[in-house]
Amino acid sequence: MYLVATLSVKDLRVQYRLKDKVVRAVDGISFSLENNESVGIVGESGCGKSTLGLAIIRSIPGGKIESGEILLDREPLQTIPEDEFSKEVRWKKISMVFQGAMNSLDPVFSIKQQFEEILKEHKRVGDSVELIRRSIESVGLPLSVLDKFPHELSGGMKQRVVIAMALLLNPRLVIADEPTTALDVLVQAQIISLLKKLKKEGMSFMLISHDLGIISEISDKVGIMYAGKIVEFGTLQEVYSSPQHPYTRALLKSTPKVREESNLISLKGNPPNLASPPLGCRFYDRCPQAMEKCTEDPPISKTKTGYVSCWLYEQEK
Repeated sequence: MYLVATLSVKDLRVQYRLKDKVVRAVDGISFSLENNESVGIVGESGCGKSTLGLAIIRSIPGGKIESGEILLDREPLQTIPEDEFSKEVRWKKISMVFQGAMNSLDPVFSIKQQFEEILKEHKRVGDSVELIRRSIESVGLPLSVLDKFPHELSGGMKQRVVIAMALLLNPRLVIADEPTTALDVLVQAQIISLLKKLKKEGMSFMLISHDLGIISEISDKVGIMYAGKIVEFGTLQEVYSSPQHPYTRALLKSTPKVREESNLISLKGNPPNLASPPLGCRFYDRCPQAMEKCTEDPPISKTKTGYVSCWLYEQEK
Protein backbone atom coordinates (compact mmCIF):
# COMPACT_ATOMS: atom_id res chain seq x y z
CA MET A 1 0.00 0.00 0.00
CA TYR A 2 1.10 3.54 -0.72
CA LEU A 3 1.21 6.35 1.83
CA VAL A 4 -1.60 8.68 0.84
CA ALA A 5 -1.60 12.44 1.02
CA THR A 6 -3.93 15.28 1.84
CA LEU A 7 -3.54 18.15 -0.63
CA SER A 8 -5.06 21.60 -0.25
CA VAL A 9 -4.71 24.43 -2.78
CA LYS A 10 -5.95 27.85 -1.68
CA ASP A 11 -6.39 30.89 -3.95
CA LEU A 12 -3.36 29.94 -6.08
CA ARG A 13 -2.10 32.38 -8.71
CA VAL A 14 0.70 31.63 -11.17
CA GLN A 15 2.04 34.10 -13.72
CA TYR A 16 4.34 34.16 -16.72
CA ARG A 17 6.01 37.36 -17.84
CA LEU A 18 6.22 37.82 -21.63
CA LYS A 19 8.11 41.01 -22.52
CA ASP A 20 5.81 43.77 -21.22
CA LYS A 21 2.84 41.49 -20.53
CA VAL A 22 1.89 39.33 -17.56
CA VAL A 23 -0.03 36.13 -18.28
CA ARG A 24 -1.81 34.72 -15.23
CA ALA A 25 -2.29 31.11 -16.29
CA VAL A 26 -3.67 30.09 -12.90
CA ASP A 27 -5.87 32.74 -11.33
CA GLY A 28 -7.29 32.16 -7.87
CA ILE A 29 -7.72 28.38 -7.86
CA SER A 30 -8.81 26.49 -4.72
CA PHE A 31 -9.57 22.80 -4.17
CA SER A 32 -8.76 19.98 -1.78
CA LEU A 33 -7.91 16.31 -2.04
CA GLU A 34 -8.39 14.01 0.95
CA ASN A 35 -6.79 10.66 1.80
CA ASN A 36 -7.39 7.92 -0.77
CA GLU A 37 -8.89 10.38 -3.27
CA SER A 38 -7.88 11.24 -6.80
CA VAL A 39 -8.83 14.41 -8.63
CA GLY A 40 -9.23 15.10 -12.34
CA ILE A 41 -8.56 18.55 -13.81
CA VAL A 42 -10.36 19.02 -17.14
CA GLY A 43 -10.32 21.85 -19.64
CA GLU A 44 -9.40 23.07 -23.11
CA SER A 45 -5.81 23.43 -24.26
CA GLY A 46 -4.28 26.61 -22.84
CA CYS A 47 -6.65 26.87 -19.86
CA GLY A 48 -3.80 26.52 -17.34
CA LYS A 49 -4.27 22.95 -16.13
CA SER A 50 -0.65 21.90 -16.82
CA THR A 51 0.61 25.05 -15.09
CA LEU A 52 -1.46 24.08 -12.05
CA GLY A 53 0.32 20.70 -11.86
CA LEU A 54 3.74 22.28 -12.37
CA ALA A 55 3.03 24.81 -9.61
CA ILE A 56 2.25 22.07 -7.10
CA ILE A 57 5.57 20.38 -7.80
CA ARG A 58 7.29 23.80 -7.96
CA SER A 59 8.71 23.34 -11.43
CA ILE A 60 7.36 26.14 -13.66
CA PRO A 61 9.77 27.00 -16.51
CA GLY A 62 9.51 30.74 -17.11
CA GLY A 63 6.78 31.22 -14.52
CA LYS A 64 6.38 31.80 -10.80
CA ILE A 65 3.83 31.41 -8.04
CA GLU A 66 2.48 34.91 -7.43
CA SER A 67 0.33 34.17 -4.37
CA GLY A 68 -1.78 31.52 -2.68
CA GLU A 69 -1.05 28.45 -0.63
CA ILE A 70 -0.29 24.79 -1.34
CA LEU A 71 -0.50 22.43 1.65
CA LEU A 72 0.60 18.80 1.65
CA ASP A 73 -0.52 17.06 4.82
CA ARG A 74 -1.07 20.56 6.27
CA GLU A 75 2.54 21.57 5.56
CA PRO A 76 2.91 24.73 3.40
CA LEU A 77 5.12 23.83 0.44
CA GLN A 78 6.05 27.39 -0.58
CA THR A 79 7.98 28.03 2.64
CA ILE A 80 10.32 25.06 2.13
CA PRO A 81 13.75 26.15 0.75
CA GLU A 82 14.36 24.97 -2.82
CA ASP A 83 17.25 22.67 -1.92
CA GLU A 84 15.20 20.93 0.77
CA PHE A 85 12.14 20.78 -1.50
CA SER A 86 14.18 19.11 -4.25
CA LYS A 87 15.64 16.50 -1.90
CA GLU A 88 12.72 15.79 0.43
CA VAL A 89 9.48 16.63 -1.42
CA ARG A 90 9.86 16.52 -5.22
CA TRP A 91 9.73 12.85 -6.38
CA LYS A 92 9.67 11.59 -2.76
CA LYS A 93 6.31 12.98 -1.66
CA ILE A 94 4.97 14.37 -4.95
CA SER A 95 6.05 13.21 -8.39
CA MET A 96 4.86 14.09 -11.88
CA VAL A 97 4.42 12.33 -15.19
CA PHE A 98 4.90 15.22 -17.61
CA GLN A 99 2.96 15.69 -20.83
CA GLY A 100 4.75 13.84 -23.65
CA ALA A 101 6.99 12.32 -20.99
CA MET A 102 7.84 9.20 -22.99
CA ASN A 103 9.92 11.42 -25.27
CA SER A 104 11.96 12.66 -22.30
CA LEU A 105 13.97 9.45 -21.87
CA ASP A 106 17.66 9.92 -22.68
CA PRO A 107 18.43 7.92 -25.85
CA VAL A 108 22.10 7.25 -24.98
CA PHE A 109 21.52 5.61 -21.59
CA SER A 110 19.83 2.31 -20.76
CA ILE A 111 16.61 2.32 -18.75
CA LYS A 112 18.48 0.94 -15.74
CA GLN A 113 21.08 3.72 -15.90
CA GLN A 114 18.32 6.34 -15.95
CA PHE A 115 16.67 4.81 -12.88
CA GLU A 116 20.03 4.71 -11.11
CA GLU A 117 20.62 8.38 -11.89
CA ILE A 118 17.39 9.32 -10.11
CA LEU A 119 18.34 7.29 -7.04
CA LYS A 120 21.85 8.74 -7.02
CA GLU A 121 20.42 12.27 -7.13
CA HIS A 122 18.33 11.47 -4.05
CA LYS A 123 21.07 9.58 -2.17
CA ARG A 124 19.30 6.21 -2.43
CA VAL A 125 22.06 4.01 -3.84
CA GLY A 126 22.16 1.25 -1.21
CA ASP A 127 18.75 -0.28 -1.90
CA SER A 128 18.67 0.65 -5.58
CA VAL A 129 18.23 -2.88 -6.98
CA GLU A 130 15.12 -3.59 -4.91
CA LEU A 131 13.61 -0.17 -5.52
CA ILE A 132 14.06 -0.40 -9.29
CA ARG A 133 12.73 -3.98 -9.41
CA ARG A 134 9.64 -3.08 -7.40
CA SER A 135 8.96 0.01 -9.50
CA ILE A 136 9.28 -1.81 -12.84
CA GLU A 137 7.09 -4.70 -11.70
CA SER A 138 4.42 -2.32 -10.37
CA VAL A 139 3.73 -1.10 -13.92
CA GLY A 140 3.63 -4.60 -15.38
CA LEU A 141 6.96 -4.55 -17.23
CA PRO A 142 9.50 -7.41 -17.29
CA LEU A 143 12.87 -6.80 -15.66
CA SER A 144 14.54 -7.35 -19.05
CA VAL A 145 13.37 -3.82 -19.97
CA LEU A 146 16.10 -2.41 -17.71
CA ASP A 147 18.86 -3.49 -20.08
CA LYS A 148 17.23 -1.91 -23.11
CA PHE A 149 17.56 1.59 -24.57
CA PRO A 150 14.52 3.82 -25.20
CA HIS A 151 14.52 3.25 -28.97
CA GLU A 152 14.08 -0.49 -28.35
CA LEU A 153 10.76 0.04 -26.55
CA SER A 154 7.26 0.70 -27.90
CA GLY A 155 5.42 3.91 -27.04
CA GLY A 156 3.32 2.14 -24.42
CA MET A 157 6.38 0.57 -22.79
CA LYS A 158 8.17 3.93 -22.66
CA GLN A 159 5.14 5.51 -21.04
CA ARG A 160 5.09 2.73 -18.43
CA VAL A 161 8.80 3.30 -17.78
CA VAL A 162 8.14 7.01 -17.16
CA ILE A 163 5.30 6.14 -14.76
CA ALA A 164 7.59 3.66 -13.01
CA MET A 165 10.15 6.45 -12.57
CA ALA A 166 7.46 8.62 -10.98
CA LEU A 167 6.70 5.78 -8.54
CA LEU A 168 10.34 4.97 -7.82
CA LEU A 169 10.61 6.80 -4.48
CA ASN A 170 7.13 5.79 -3.31
CA PRO A 171 5.52 9.28 -3.47
CA ARG A 172 2.24 10.05 -1.75
CA LEU A 173 0.78 11.87 -4.75
CA VAL A 174 1.40 11.47 -8.49
CA ILE A 175 0.44 14.25 -10.90
CA ALA A 176 -0.18 12.75 -14.34
CA ASP A 177 -0.41 15.29 -17.17
CA GLU A 178 -2.12 13.82 -20.25
CA PRO A 179 -0.62 10.35 -19.61
CA THR A 180 -2.31 8.78 -22.64
CA THR A 181 -1.65 11.51 -25.23
CA ALA A 182 -0.11 10.31 -28.54
CA LEU A 183 -0.81 6.65 -27.71
CA ASP A 184 -3.05 4.41 -29.78
CA VAL A 185 -6.39 3.23 -28.36
CA LEU A 186 -5.15 -0.17 -27.18
CA VAL A 187 -2.14 1.31 -25.37
CA GLN A 188 -4.36 4.01 -23.86
CA ALA A 189 -6.55 1.26 -22.42
CA GLN A 190 -3.45 -0.43 -20.95
CA ILE A 191 -2.25 2.79 -19.29
CA ILE A 192 -5.73 3.53 -17.88
CA SER A 193 -5.90 -0.02 -16.53
CA LEU A 194 -2.50 0.49 -14.90
CA LEU A 195 -3.54 3.77 -13.27
CA LYS A 196 -6.74 2.16 -11.97
CA LYS A 197 -4.70 -0.69 -10.49
CA LEU A 198 -2.33 1.73 -8.74
CA LYS A 199 -5.28 3.76 -7.42
CA LYS A 200 -6.86 0.59 -6.04
CA GLU A 201 -3.59 -0.11 -4.22
CA GLY A 202 -3.82 3.28 -2.51
CA MET A 203 -2.02 5.70 -4.81
CA SER A 204 -3.46 9.23 -4.94
CA PHE A 205 -3.54 10.90 -8.37
CA MET A 206 -4.07 14.35 -9.77
CA LEU A 207 -4.97 13.54 -13.38
CA ILE A 208 -4.78 16.36 -15.92
CA SER A 209 -6.58 15.80 -19.21
CA HIS A 210 -8.94 17.22 -21.83
CA ASP A 211 -10.51 13.76 -22.12
CA LEU A 212 -13.62 13.42 -19.95
CA GLY A 213 -13.67 9.65 -20.45
CA ILE A 214 -10.21 9.13 -18.96
CA ILE A 215 -11.03 11.42 -16.04
CA SER A 216 -14.16 9.38 -15.29
CA GLU A 217 -12.12 6.17 -15.08
CA ILE A 218 -9.70 7.37 -12.40
CA SER A 219 -11.02 10.36 -10.47
CA ASP A 220 -13.18 10.74 -7.37
CA LYS A 221 -13.39 14.54 -7.72
CA VAL A 222 -13.35 16.76 -10.81
CA GLY A 223 -12.32 20.37 -11.37
CA ILE A 224 -13.50 22.03 -14.58
CA MET A 225 -11.02 24.71 -15.70
CA TYR A 226 -11.65 27.59 -18.05
CA ALA A 227 -9.22 30.45 -18.81
CA GLY A 228 -7.12 30.04 -15.67
CA LYS A 229 -9.98 29.43 -13.24
CA ILE A 230 -11.86 26.43 -11.87
CA VAL A 231 -15.50 27.19 -12.72
CA GLU A 232 -16.92 24.06 -11.11
CA PHE A 233 -15.61 21.53 -8.62
CA GLY A 234 -17.21 18.50 -7.00
CA THR A 235 -17.43 14.74 -6.94
CA LEU A 236 -17.27 12.92 -10.26
CA GLN A 237 -20.85 11.71 -9.89
CA GLU A 238 -22.28 15.17 -9.18
CA VAL A 239 -20.35 17.04 -11.87
CA TYR A 240 -21.06 14.48 -14.58
CA SER A 241 -24.71 13.72 -13.72
CA SER A 242 -25.80 17.20 -12.62
CA PRO A 243 -23.44 19.82 -14.10
CA GLN A 244 -24.13 23.34 -12.85
CA HIS A 245 -21.89 25.67 -14.86
CA PRO A 246 -22.86 26.38 -18.51
CA TYR A 247 -19.30 25.56 -19.60
CA THR A 248 -19.41 22.18 -17.85
CA ARG A 249 -22.70 21.37 -19.55
CA ALA A 250 -21.31 22.39 -22.94
CA LEU A 251 -18.18 20.31 -22.35
CA LEU A 252 -20.21 17.21 -21.53
CA LYS A 253 -22.50 17.75 -24.54
CA SER A 254 -19.47 17.94 -26.85
CA THR A 255 -18.46 14.39 -25.93
CA PRO A 256 -20.02 11.53 -27.95
CA LYS A 257 -21.73 8.72 -26.00
CA VAL A 258 -21.26 5.16 -27.19
CA ARG A 259 -24.55 3.70 -25.94
CA GLU A 260 -26.94 6.48 -26.90
CA GLU A 261 -27.62 8.95 -29.67
CA SER A 262 -26.73 12.51 -28.80
CA ASN A 263 -26.63 15.83 -30.59
CA LEU A 264 -23.08 17.10 -30.18
CA ILE A 265 -22.62 20.83 -29.78
CA SER A 266 -19.73 23.21 -30.32
CA LEU A 267 -19.20 26.59 -28.72
CA LYS A 268 -18.87 29.75 -30.75
CA GLY A 269 -15.77 31.90 -30.38
CA ASN A 270 -12.46 31.19 -28.65
CA PRO A 271 -11.17 31.23 -25.07
CA PRO A 272 -9.98 34.68 -23.92
CA ASN A 273 -6.39 35.88 -24.09
CA LEU A 274 -4.95 35.40 -20.59
CA ALA A 275 -2.62 38.36 -21.11
CA SER A 276 -5.67 40.62 -21.18
CA PRO A 277 -8.66 38.67 -19.84
CA PRO A 278 -12.13 40.24 -19.91
CA LEU A 279 -13.74 41.65 -16.80
CA GLY A 280 -16.21 39.45 -14.98
CA CYS A 281 -16.92 35.87 -16.01
CA ARG A 282 -14.37 34.73 -18.56
CA PHE A 283 -16.95 32.50 -20.25
CA TYR A 284 -19.29 35.47 -20.82
CA ASP A 285 -18.69 35.91 -24.58
CA ARG A 286 -19.40 32.23 -25.32
CA CYS A 287 -22.09 31.48 -22.74
CA PRO A 288 -25.63 30.78 -24.04
CA GLN A 289 -27.04 31.96 -20.69
CA ALA A 290 -25.03 35.18 -20.34
CA MET A 291 -26.61 38.09 -18.47
CA GLU A 292 -25.65 41.72 -18.03
CA LYS A 293 -24.28 41.10 -14.53
CA CYS A 294 -21.84 38.50 -15.96
CA THR A 295 -19.51 41.40 -16.74
CA GLU A 296 -18.78 41.41 -13.00
CA ASP A 297 -16.81 38.70 -11.17
CA PRO A 298 -19.21 35.80 -10.48
CA PRO A 299 -19.85 34.63 -6.90
CA ILE A 300 -18.70 31.26 -5.56
CA SER A 301 -21.75 29.20 -4.65
CA LYS A 302 -21.71 25.91 -2.78
CA THR A 303 -23.06 22.76 -4.38
CA LYS A 304 -23.76 19.43 -2.67
CA THR A 305 -20.13 18.31 -2.90
CA GLY A 306 -18.16 21.35 -4.06
CA TYR A 307 -18.75 24.73 -5.64
CA VAL A 308 -19.64 26.57 -8.84
CA SER A 309 -18.58 30.04 -9.96
CA CYS A 310 -21.55 31.48 -11.85
CA TRP A 311 -24.13 34.29 -11.53
CA LEU A 312 -26.91 31.74 -12.18
CA TYR A 313 -26.44 30.52 -8.63
CA GLU A 314 -26.07 33.80 -6.78
CA GLN A 315 -26.90 33.08 -3.16
CA GLU A 316 -29.01 35.43 -1.12
CA LYS A 317 -27.13 37.25 1.61
